[in-house]
Amino acid sequence: MKFGQRLAQIVPTLILVSILVFCLQQLMPGDPALVLAGEERGDPKVLAQIRDELWLDRPLPIQYLHWVGNVVQGNLGYSWRTRQPVAQLIGQKLPVTAQLAVMAFAIAILIGIPTGVIAAVKRNTAWDTIASAIGLAGLSMPTFWLGILLILLISVDLGWLPPSGYVPLTQDPWQSLATTIMPAFVLGNAIAAILMRHTRSAMVSVLDQDYVRTARAKGLSGARVILKHALRNALIPVVTLGALELGTLLSGAVLTEQVFSIPGFGKMVVDAVFNRDYPVVQGVVLVTAFLFIALNLLADILYVLINPRLRRA
Repeated sequence: MKFGQRLAQIVPTLILVSILVFCLQQLMPGDPALVLAGEERGDPKVLAQIRDELWLDRPLPIQYLHWVGNVVQGNLGYSWRTRQPVAQLIGQKLPVTAQLAVMAFAIAILIGIPTGVIAAVKRNTAWDTIASAIGLAGLSMPTFWLGILLILLISVDLGWLPPSGYVPLTQDPWQSLATTIMPAFVLGNAIAAILMRHTRSAMVSVLDQDYVRTARAKGLSGARVILKHALRNALIPVVTLGALELGTLLSGAVLTEQVFSIPGFGKMVVDAVFNRDYPVVQGVVLVTAFLFIALNLLADILYVLINPRLRRA
């Protein structure tokens, strides 16, 4: 599919996502007006005023069109709970989650891809068995359990890193790294296992291709054959997987952020759901959908850079 066609799909996809999130959140139990009224929830006048201010007394299609009209103008609305602009809240939380996601993804790449290549090259050996066992352990290990274990070992017993909290990167880079390295490893560990398994599978398939045998027959070194010919083609499906996993990280790792008290997307969404703060939920889901689309477009560009033959398609 051409790049222009992918760009043309952005608007319909975002419209579909907005309709789904708007309709599905209406199925959530409870009345937002009752939650927001607090101690005055027994006063019908207060409840009527809240519903009128938030357009809750209008039909659902009118509510949706009102919200979408504001979004098109760049206004994601205001948090019903804090009365802050949703765009401002997202602007505060997104850098936190983005830093954590980039660190976790870097850890996953540094561990997962080399391990997958080694497992494929040394297949049916002890190296392959060890790598597969590590990958299976990474997939099976709950992130919250690994996070608690690291806190007990590294923070409580050894005292090397702070157990929780977050320091902005602009305020103190070293302290920021110290507060995010453990949660980043917890998140990256699971993704590294996924990347390892897919890299191994792709490499095993590529290493059996005729052009790899031809490269070896020409007398090229094993490292050059693996890195230049085999890995370059094997990375194409891994790039797709990586884009999706990075999008998942940017959407907010709820459990990990809760365990390490990281004030990111995940914690904000959980609080918004419990408080029936619909504008925050809608804004976060819409931004997350856009990030997923952008990352998939980036994956298409990387395809061409990795495999120049796709430029003719």
